[in-house]
Amino acid sequence: MNVNEKIPRRWVQSGVAAFPLLAVVGLMSLHPGSLSAWAASPQVQAAYPVTVSLVPNPRMDLTYSRDVAPIIQQNCEVCHQPGNVSPMVLQTYQEVRRYASRIRDRVVRRQMPPWPIDRNVGITEFKNDPSLSDEEVRTIVDWVDSGAPEGDRADLPGPREFPRADAWQVETTLGRPPDFIVRSTPYTVVANGQDQWWEPQVEFEGFDAPRYIRAAEFKPSFPGGMKVAHHGHATLRGKEPAEGEARPPSVRLVGMGIGKRFDLLSEGVGKLLPPGPATVRFNLHYFPVGEEVTDVIDVGVWLYPEGEVPSKITVGERQFYVDGTHRERLRASDILIPPHGSLVLEDQYVMEQPTLIQSFRPHMHMRGTEMSMTALYPDGRRELLSSVNRYDHNWQIAYVYDDDAQPLLPQGTVLMLRAKWDNSAANRINPDPDQWVVFGARGVDEMSHAWIGITYLNDAEYEELAVARAAADTETSP
Repeated sequence: MNVNEKIPRRWVQSGVAAFPLLAVVGLMSLHPGSLSAWAASPQVQAAYPVTVSLVPNPRMDLTYSRDVAPIIQQNCEVCHQPGNVSPMVLQTYQEVRRYASRIRDRVVRRQMPPWPIDRNVGITEFKNDPSLSDEEVRTIVDWVDSGAPEGDRADLPGPREFPRADAWQVETTLGRPPDFIVRSTPYTVVANGQDQWWEPQVEFEGFDAPRYIRAAEFKPSFPGGMKVAHHGHATLRGKEPAEGEARPPSVRLVGMGIGKRFDLLSEGVGKLLPPGPATVRFNLHYFPVGEEVTDVIDVGVWLYPEGEVPSKITVGERQFYVDGTHRERLRASDILIPPHGSLVLEDQYVMEQPTLIQSFRPHMHMRGTEMSMTALYPDGRRELLSSVNRYDHNWQIAYVYDDDAQPLLPQGTVLMLRAKWDNSAANRINPDPDQWVVFGARGVDEMSHAWIGITYLNDAEYEELAVARAAADTETSP
């Protein structure tokens, strides 16, 4: 695997700042009667300002059946169905009408559907973007403001079929079950307390020849495990080699978090699964939810056919630290956030090979508010690729770029990551703004890294992609 040159970090900023944050998952449990007070609070107004310019006089001809149901079905129903992650179901007029005012507020503030990346900067084309257009937001707002009429049920769209929460989601796309499943040993999460971790290791028999991964999925137990499993990953590590033999490389099978359950690689892109027996190591982070839950994690893996070698080989999600590890100090000794204060850190990595980026998944904890990724090209150009400017620890979303929008970085590009933390009372999920905050695994401590989907290219592969993109740009230019 390519090892990138590390540029020494610099301590960027420490002081008082206000980048408010809102706990979306926590708000899902708000009693309807408390919604007005919540929405009117200064913290919420600051954290989620109205992002859509609304027309004062609502359209009066909008109906649920004709205008709103298609939006809910397309963008919301995948989570808001029985047995899924949302506590409320939104599949009928009666269900949507019950929560109409709450829905209105949250779509205006861009809380729902959850997509806390800045939609106005950097790359804006994603495979998994559930966010609403401004027009769709206005439709919902005007419908609610006009009294939320049902309309003619004959106008309703036909029902959509979604995979059950306890089923393999990737199976729907690829049309087949996983080629193999690795199962963790069980772990019981206590009803109340702080975060918990479980790091079991299980044996994996392996294959006689190299195989290539097309997709992998993380599936907690249903329904209890899906309530308590916050994030985690599974890594395959080869057995200790015989004397004089090289150890097979470790392969991260898949990472998960609330909002991200699987990795589905593009057609023709694969991840190498080395042959031979191995150990699969789980790293699982749980949050108690008021009831005792015993969870078992299944990891399903879909392979390319035996003997088939994909045209591009990816390393998948690779961890890039913002709170980096340095020989001269412990990891993240630069994370020190004062009470009622803030912190900004940056780190940089030089791409020693041409690189294609497939996805961006920031990871911080409860004080984290923003992380951005910028490319500094060898010719001096600087490009902001993505900024998750409303980071929320309750969501661990991977932003998966469209194939034609994936950043293509020439050799020597500097990849710059910037993270912000807010330890003030304006941060609504801050458990205690009076505390000093340092690095640690608990949600009340902090860390900062990004999981970035990376494919390293050779010079020929890079030139081929660069030429193809230049030709496509020429065709679409006026």
